Amino acid sequence: MIKINNVHKAFGDLIVLSGVSTEVSDGQSLVVMGKSGQGKSVLLKLITRLLYLDSGQIFIDDDDLGTLNGKDLDVCRLKFGMLFQSAALFDSLNIFDNVGIGLKAYNRYSESEIKSITTDSLARVGLVDVEEKYPAQLSGGMRKRVGLARVVAMRPQYILYDEPTTGLDPVTSSQIAKLMKQMQVDLNVTSIIVTHDIPTAFFLADKIVLLENGNFSFTGSVEDMKASELESVQDFISGYKEEADLNRR
Repeated sequence: MIKINNVHKAFGDLIVLSGVSTEVSDGQSLVVMGKSGQGKSVLLKLITRLLYLDSGQIFIDDDDLGTLNGKDLDVCRLKFGMLFQSAALFDSLNIFDNVGIGLKAYNRYSESEIKSITTDSLARVGLVDVEEKYPAQLSGGMRKRVGLARVVAMRPQYILYDEPTTGLDPVTSSQIAKLMKQMQVDLNVTSIIVTHDIPTAFFLADKIVLLENGNFSFTGSVEDMKASELESVQDFISGYKEEADLNRR
């Protein structure tokens, strides 16, 4: 479980988060929505302590993240995988080495184990015979799949997604979203997904929060959000069309 308790974060005079609180149960998928510049990606960085919160607490299972240092923090971070908006692949490495880089750094696997896990992870995201290719040789959707395979290879307990479908066409976005849901089921992971993509959000979410002016102006299920009369919610989803729902595809 991830529990976010009264978290504040500011950069100088710019207040980004002003006392946000929520929790994500094991196996659950939390979607964080909000307009650009509201602090959604900042929240992900706080959860992995790539940034320090100003006040409040974040609990990862039973551990208060703010109290962890050294080895304990390293162990906690190994519970996480993250799919970045750009997939964040290394252009100078082929696909096999991109996917296996975390396994090699962990220094607990033999070469044969790394090969087996890497091949299996690529197969899970629908990629075969691409190990010797380089990122520049792949489409945007394929690069996202490689990024997801790299996350899957480490068998994380939690996966954080930062705008996973940004820049992709609707068909490819749908494919990536369905892969994300399949990974959640197959690996029994807990997911936090930052996205502007409303069809993807509604397809994946067990719970949605809407970040606005430093606070969660809405927290609830997909059905709760669709039925909400809050002006902020209605403004945000005004362009959503039922026929775009991924569950209908």
